[in-house]
Amino acid sequence: MPKQRTLPADRVDPRVLRTRALLREAALAIAAERDVESMTIADIAERATVNRATVYQHYRDRDALLLDAMEEEVGRLARAAARCPLTHPAQCTPGELAELFRHVETNATLYRRMLGPGGSARFVNRLRELLAEEVAAQLGAAGGDGGDGGDGRGATALLELRAHYLAGAFVGVFTRWVAMTGGPTAEQAAEEVWGLLRGASPDRGAAGPQ
Repeated sequence: MPKQRTLPADRVDPRVLRTRALLREAALAIAAERDVESMTIADIAERATVNRATVYQHYRDRDALLLDAMEEEVGRLARAAARCPLTHPAQCTPGELAELFRHVETNATLYRRMLGPGGSARFVNRLRELLAEEVAAQLGAAGGDGGDGGDGRGATALLELRAHYLAGAFVGVFTRWVAMTGGPTAEQAAEEVWGLLRGASPDRGAAGPQ
């Protein structure tokens, strides 16, 4: 009996990669067409032209598949957020923030589905976590110690709270913005958010750094 060929531990069978790519593409295509909650494993299998058993060989459930499918997109958004200088001292809106909003605008249909009422809670949580990580990195680099008097653990905890506060704000803004009909442009949304981040009130204009 011929000896079965095995692959190195760090190498994935190309057939597995192709199958997963098909499943991710199918899931994203369906997500752009209708609410995520109405999507089933059978729908994804049919779109990917595989059977249901094949789907379960690669993913434990629909949300795990969707999360994997959206991981690259979430990563792109997080990297765009990392380029946005949230600790920038200037009063003018950083161009990188407008770029962040343009990225969401370009993928508005997908974000509307994934962030809306029929979307995926796991996706929302993953997006918030990655954004919080990028924000925390910026705050930490800028010396945002939370002002707790030098307690290292307390400083880290306060920085984490600030990062999640800002990440949650971004997710909330994105969720509402992509759902609007005739809403503000990416540049207008970025300018409004920047004013809020810098402590500006709509009726008194931009404020200096806090």
